[in-house]
Amino acid sequence: MPSAAPSKPAARLGAKIRLLRRQEGLSQVQLAEALGISPSYLNLIESNKRPLTAPLLIRLAQQFHLDLKALAPEEDQRLSDDLMEAFGDPLFEVHGLQAQDVRELVQNSPQLARGVFELYRAYQHAQDSLGTLAAKLSDGQGYDPEATRLPSEEVGDFIQQAMNYFPELEAVAEDLGSRAALDSDNPFPGLVAACVARGIQVRVHRISESPGLLRRYDPDRRILSLSELLTQRSRSFQLAHQLALLEHGDLLDRLTDHPLLRTPASRALARVALANYFASAVLMPYEAFLRAARSERYDIDILTRRFQASFEQVCHRLTTMRRPGLEGVPFHFLRIDIAGNISKSFSASGIRFARFSGACPRWNAHAAFLTPGLIRTQISEMPDGRKYFCIARTLQKDTGGYRGQHAMQAVGLGCEMGHAKDLIYADGLRLDQPPVPIGVTCRLCERTDCEQRAFPPLQQAFKVEENLRRTSFYARIESDS
Repeated sequence: MPSAAPSKPAARLGAKIRLLRRQEGLSQVQLAEALGISPSYLNLIESNKRPLTAPLLIRLAQQFHLDLKALAPEEDQRLSDDLMEAFGDPLFEVHGLQAQDVRELVQNSPQLARGVFELYRAYQHAQDSLGTLAAKLSDGQGYDPEATRLPSEEVGDFIQQAMNYFPELEAVAEDLGSRAALDSDNPFPGLVAACVARGIQVRVHRISESPGLLRRYDPDRRILSLSELLTQRSRSFQLAHQLALLEHGDLLDRLTDHPLLRTPASRALARVALANYFASAVLMPYEAFLRAARSERYDIDILTRRFQASFEQVCHRLTTMRRPGLEGVPFHFLRIDIAGNISKSFSASGIRFARFSGACPRWNAHAAFLTPGLIRTQISEMPDGRKYFCIARTLQKDTGGYRGQHAMQAVGLGCEMGHAKDLIYADGLRLDQPPVPIGVTCRLCERTDCEQRAFPPLQQAFKVEENLRRTSFYARIESDS
């Protein structure tokens, strides 16, 4: 009903305001005076019994020097989703936890909820450590606890928090493009000239000289060596990446000095990710790239040719179009291998990716392996009712030559259904067709009729019925009831 609409944001914000006030050492009387309201009204807001109006939100932001995104409900939802996945562990089965319990914990005690999640993450790392420790001790080797931490997970959180948009890197990338007068059709000569201007020699090495190495920089001899296996566009990307490290090391250090990056390994990996971001911004300048993406209706194949970039690089770049006032379609992105392991993911669309387990087998990224090199489309629906339009395609990376290894991966790119009409891949499709029901993981998915279930759902008790044999051991059908 219309009268109930304000209750949701109020429920999320009451505990946040109380936490902010306590962190600043303010009493309710003091904060109420600063906001120009009565202490009793502030008490009602903190108790989630009164909505928080827009003028009060602005005054709160001024009082605490806050970015209003700090009060965004999306952060609560992400934390709720993370906790739900953690509580999907069989460890918690006996406790009968429900989604509402998790939401109430996040709403009323967000710091405690984050602490619980961090404890579970530490538990997962400890579990991984046991296997690592056993293997190392059996070989008579030492044991390093830091080796069990996953830098990629910390870097993923870092990029997600920034919404994969780094304006300072965009600015210095534009500056390089201007200074080097890069030709958009062939940026390689201009990038070589930029290296030479810094006293760096660029050479191409044979595969027999350095097997497995695509780029190597020797700071003593000031030689940048690129593999003959790299295409011209990949050489351009590697040149721009190295220029980021050489020209903007201080900026990379400053950006990676971040509380989410807690180990030297995660900070080093984040520097690599940001140098890649810079390289993409050099080859695909923000405004020119967004203008082309819109005019070509996000046709990735055209964009790869126009900007001399790979399919994956273009997909990555599309997720960075988050400049305020000049945004592109908010995409999500993932990259998986044939075993279903997610090696990269980012979400601006609101879709959830699993942290501690594999992706839903119904996602079209898995089916892409059945038709290598072809783009597959999918209209899908998550359990919360949100619909998405997604494309997926395989990528093949090889190390060159007859004896080279040929690793195949798949990338997926998607958006909410409201943006599907902006994508050329939706042409000719009935956008009102029944969507494919998907989920985050089997444990979190509430759909009990899925024949591809690998585990029972968290929300329902699992019962073994020996007199019934279904198509799937964990799926249930209407006739069961």
